[in-house]
Amino acid sequence: MCVLLFYFDKCNKMKEEIEYRKLVKRPELLESVKEARAHGDLSENFEYHAAKREKNKNEGRIRYLERMIKTAQIISDESRDDEVGMNNTVTVYIEEDEEEEVYRIVTTVRSNSLSNLISIESPLGKALLGHKVGDRVEVKVNDNYSYYVVIRKIDKTTDDSEDKIRSY
Repeated sequence: MCVLLFYFDKCNKMKEEIEYRKLVKRPELLESVKEARAHGDLSENFEYHAAKREKNKNEGRIRYLERMIKTAQIISDESRDDEVGMNNTVTVYIEEDEEEEVYRIVTTVRSNSLSNLISIESPLGKALLGHKVGDRVEVKVNDNYSYYVVIRKIDKTTDDSEDKIRSY
């Protein structure tokens, strides 16, 4: 069983998306399938197949979100104001590369390393949690490799409305 971690407010957002998809999107997509079906021969009806695919995609997303809610573990951020915690934007100096990087610490369902959104379950996310500006932190990637970062800045991010729940 996969355990997903997210904030309570993300659970509410998922429930809202499920409700929207069931009450608004589902009837619209069913109507599209009916209209396309009425156009005749289904074997060569591109509109019918496209409408059916969209309907199935919506149903899959509903099942995905419901499964996430059912198997998720709700977490709370217990970090102090001067420590790295959930949803914080952290500037770190990577000693090995002699570069500064900016990351946002998020839950597993919102992580996207290409957008510098790193999960609290990732090696870097785990290492940074609970540390303060100026701390030198070892990031243990595996038994054979680790590297050090220095926390330069912690921003308490409050607006996460742009964050998307990862797709399936």
